[in-house]
Amino acid sequence: MHLNAYLDVDLVALENTDSVTVMLELVAPVAPESAATERPEHTAIVVLDRSGSMSGARLHAAKGALLSLVDRLDDRDRFGLVTFDDEAEVAIPAGKVGDLGRDRLRHDIAAVESGGSTELSSGYLRGLQEAARVATATGATVLVLSDGHANIGVTDPAQLRGVAQRAAKKGVTTSTIGIGVGYDEVILTEVATGGGGNHAFANDPDDAAVAVAAELDGLLSKTVQAASLLIEPTGDVSGITVLNDLSTVAVENGVLAELGDFYSGESRRLVITMDVPAMAALGLAQVANLTLTYVELATLEQHTVALPVSVNVVPGDVAAGRVPKPEVTREKLFLQTQIAKRDIETSLRDGDVEGARTRLGAATNRLYAPGAPPLDVQLSDELAWLGATEKLVETQSSEYLSRRVAADRSRKSRGYKSRTQGGEVVDGEI
Repeated sequence: MHLNAYLDVDLVALENTDSVTVMLELVAPVAPESAATERPEHTAIVVLDRSGSMSGARLHAAKGALLSLVDRLDDRDRFGLVTFDDEAEVAIPAGKVGDLGRDRLRHDIAAVESGGSTELSSGYLRGLQEAARVATATGATVLVLSDGHANIGVTDPAQLRGVAQRAAKKGVTTSTIGIGVGYDEVILTEVATGGGGNHAFANDPDDAAVAVAAELDGLLSKTVQAASLLIEPTGDVSGITVLNDLSTVAVENGVLAELGDFYSGESRRLVITMDVPAMAALGLAQVANLTLTYVELATLEQHTVALPVSVNVVPGDVAAGRVPKPEVTREKLFLQTQIAKRDIETSLRDGDVEGARTRLGAATNRLYAPGAPPLDVQLSDELAWLGATEKLVETQSSEYLSRRVAADRSRKSRGYKSRTQGGEVVDGEI
C-alpha cells in the first residue's frame, strides 16, 4: 500500500489555537498479471430476497446473475446461497465450488421461488453464519440483494450496521444491492458502510445483474484486506473528525477508522480535521501520528505503515500569509457535499420535495461560495450531478431520487477515487 499525507496548511501561528486538515491518499498494490491462476481463494455468500415482490422479472434476473457468478468462480472458491422472505433458508450450504458441483449449484439456484414478506435481518444473520463457517484466511464477502423494506425481525439500521461492523472485524465484508424503488435504502446503505463494502442502486432487473457482476469483479481482484487507520493525536490536539463515512471508534490513544478491503490498484482519499492548541514555541511540532495496518492477500502478511503529521509554528504575521493547499480544500469541500446529501436524502424520503430542492441548491451554491477553490474535474462532475438531480425532482418520484442520492453518497463518502471493476469505474447507481 502506498500512503501519502497532505496538510491544507503546514503553518500555524504562535500562541494561537488553530485547525488543520489532513488528506490521505491510499493506493492498493496491483495484482500481478498471473493472478488469474495464482490468486487466493475467495468466499462469496449471497443473501437473496425471495419475498413476494421479487416474483417475476426481478427474481429471474437475480438468479441469472447468480448463475453467471458461479460460472466465474474457481473450483477452489467457496459459494453459498441464503434466501429469505418471512424466514431464512440455506438454499445452498456454503462449500467449495468444485466439491458442490456446478450442475448442482445451477439446479439449486434455478429452483428458488418467491414467497411472503421481508425479514431481511434473519437472512443477513444466517448469511453471516455461513460466511463465518467456511471463511478462510482471506475472509469472506456477503452480498445482500433485496427489493423490499424490512417489515419484520430486526429493522433498526444502527443495530444492523453494528452487526456488519462486528463481522467486518472478523474478515467478513458486506455489500448490498437495492433493486427497484421499494427497498429500504437506509438499512442497505448502513449495512454496507458498517460492513466495509459497497451499496448499489439497481433501478431494474437488468441493472441488478450488472451490479452482481461488478461486485464479483471486485471480489476476484482484491489485494488488500482488513485495512485500518489509527489516528493518534499528540500533546493537547483534540477534536478529531473523520469526514469520510467510515466505521470509527474511540480508542485509548486516539481514533481507529476501519477501511475494509481494497481491490487491485484501487485508490482512496480520506480527510481528517484536528483542533490544534496554542503552541508556545517556534519550530516544527508533531500534531499526530497515523498508523495504517493491513493484510496483503497475496502473502497473507500483515503490514504496518506509520506516518507522523507535523506543522511549523511561526509568528502570527507569517502565518497570516499562508495559502491552503487547494487539493486538500477541494477534497474537504467534496466530502462536505456528501454530508449535505444526507439531508437531501432525508427530505426526499419524507416526501418534502421543496426541502430537497432547497438543499440541492444550497449544496450547489457552496461549491461557488467566496473563498472556495477553483473547481477541478471531480467537483465539476459533482456540480453536474447536483444539477441533474435537481432537474430530476421535476420528473421522478421521491422514492427513486432518495435511493439515487443514497447510493451516490454511500460510494463517494467512503473516499473511493478509482475503484474499478471490469475496467469501469464503479458508480453508486448501476
